Amino acid sequence: MNAIYILWLRELKRYFRSPLQVAVSLAQPTFFLLAFGFGFSPVFEQAGHGSYLQFLAPGMIGMTVLLSAVLSGIAMLWDRQFGFLKATLVAPVPRLYVMIGRTLGGATVGMVQGVLILLICIVAGFRPQHWIAALSAFVFIAMIAISFAALGTTMGSVIKDMQGFQLMVNCLLMPMTFLSGAFYPLSRLPKILSLITIINPVSYGVDGLRGTLVGLWHFSYLLDIFYLGCMTAVFLVMGAYSFSRIEI
Repeated sequence: MNAIYILWLRELKRYFRSPLQVAVSLAQPTFFLLAFGFGFSPVFEQAGHGSYLQFLAPGMIGMTVLLSAVLSGIAMLWDRQFGFLKATLVAPVPRLYVMIGRTLGGATVGMVQGVLILLICIVAGFRPQHWIAALSAFVFIAMIAISFAALGTTMGSVIKDMQGFQLMVNCLLMPMTFLSGAFYPLSRLPKILSLITIINPVSYGVDGLRGTLVGLWHFSYLLDIFYLGCMTAVFLVMGAYSFSRIEI
């Protein structure tokens, strides 16, 4: 169990080693929040849907947690290149413990970024329906972070070069984000897009955050929890299997 704690702590130190790194990691979601939140707000209000910032903020929180958690898999590529991964794998510690420690570290970083972007949203003018709702939303932040940190571990175990990892992120995760309802309502979409959003696990994370924070549900609380729980289990199994197959 000490190995899990050490690897978890190492991922946190990697993230917090520079205040500039923390600020840069929040730059993209902050830009999306301000540019889209205030840029499209008049159009959204004219359509009778209220404040676009209120609608967009939960999506930005979900997107930040998702990308931060998945990108933790890049650390595995660096560790592979500089030999730390090999030293970890030959240590007398079960590989499952190593995988859990790395995944929890990446998930914790994702949760921290989710909380930070929530604070930025509040400064920008976002207001949850109840302040206690922020605590309820943390359940969805944690589930998104854990599931996609496990997916990042899977990708880092299978992909051996940085270019391939970035390509996978662009080809897989960006469509998942844009087809999750983070930027627009999921109602009245074409049938093919509706089908994709139903399959997409990010849709349920964003819906859970939006429902708990502002009271707008597309699915339901129980369905969001159930689907995210199932996908978290699937991604954790995938991560454990892929990590166990890494060749030294």
